[in-house]
Amino acid sequence: MATVKRTALFPGSFDPFTAGHLNILRRALTMFDEVVIAVGINQDKRGFYDMDQRMDIILQATSGLDGIKVIKYDGLTINICRELGIRHIVRGVRNMLDFEAERSIADANRLLAPEIETIIIPTAQEFAHISSSAVRDIISHGGDTSLFIPDYVKLPERG
Repeated sequence: MATVKRTALFPGSFDPFTAGHLNILRRALTMFDEVVIAVGINQDKRGFYDMDQRMDIILQATSGLDGIKVIKYDGLTINICRELGIRHIVRGVRNMLDFEAERSIADANRLLAPEIETIIIPTAQEFAHISSSAVRDIISHGGDTSLFIPDYVKLPERG
């Protein structure tokens, strides 16, 4: 009997990809054979890093990990799941505010696509203080990001 590869989608803007994101990804890989990191394109928002820079940061952060694929997408997350034949979405949460927001999105997704299930993974305590917006603020002010970004990742210069 052939085994079915279990794949999950890990969507986000990842602007930038942080040590907290990496923690969620590594834990998701204990549950799934493959995790597709889907970097969302938001037409209404100019990113801190452009899409190519965000993809490069993710590729650096995930080098050496097996079972990773990185893509960019535009539109509804459930649509990219359907297009790729993925039935699980992985989302990380740092606190109860994140949880409530993610639960609302998961509930809406379940109404629109009952065949797709959202798995919410709480961030490990040592990464709970890390948010992409805090990292962007630190970068903008020339601060030290070493506690927030995997140490082997070189952040690109911003134009």
